[in-house]
Amino acid sequence: MRTILQLVATVLASMLVAVVGLCVVRSIVPAAVLRANNEVAGNYLQTLGTIYAVLLAFVVFVVWSQYNETTKTVEREADELADVLRFVRMCPEPGRSRLLEAARDFCREQIDREWPSMARGAASPRAGQLLDAFWQALAGTEPKDVREQTLFAEAITRFNEMCDARTDLIESSRTRLPPTMWMLVLTGGSSTVTSMYLFGLERFWPLAVMTASLAGGVSFVLYVIYDLDNPFTGDWQARSDPIRLVLDQIEREIATAAK
Repeated sequence: MRTILQLVATVLASMLVAVVGLCVVRSIVPAAVLRANNEVAGNYLQTLGTIYAVLLAFVVFVVWSQYNETTKTVEREADELADVLRFVRMCPEPGRSRLLEAARDFCREQIDREWPSMARGAASPRAGQLLDAFWQALAGTEPKDVREQTLFAEAITRFNEMCDARTDLIESSRTRLPPTMWMLVLTGGSSTVTSMYLFGLERFWPLAVMTASLAGGVSFVLYVIYDLDNPFTGDWQARSDPIRLVLDQIEREIATAAK
């Protein structure tokens, strides 16, 4: 709800500013001068609008692809962890309980603390320490036969894949659109909207409606880009639900073993 209110406030504010600017221009520049620019201004706005629309489409594609890639990485980490736990279930006690507790502690830290940290582009140092503890517990397992050796080798591979997925998530939390790209989309949007000021329609309100609509549409798209640029904040964000499901499974197994 908060994001929706921010979006509505941003769109309405941009529409208001655009109409106020139009009023200022119409009060300064004679209507006859503006009417003489209608044909040239129309061609100019068509060209500028086309270029800017292509630019916006490209930027939306980039941030949307980044968001999708991040959500897939979260699912990949959870899948790899679930694969490691399949091997853990075959381990004898007390190694099995030690591995489950290490996996539980890591998942809790990642969900409770690392996820909010990644919203700021940082990682949780304690999550890294708990991941190392999980690795030490896993590496300390001693396979007893060829079958367990094969499964252990596969578990190590899955664990490494899980670590790579976590590293990719941390890197995604730090990836942003460069400032020059933001300057380009913001100045392009301003130029496109203010191009409406060059028209000299006899009746003011149709031009005001068109200007406000254009400003609102541009600000709406820019807000979506801003929201998607950080995949760990805002309304559109990668959630830790896949990892939470694995954590719930681990806690059920620990509770069952304790009975």
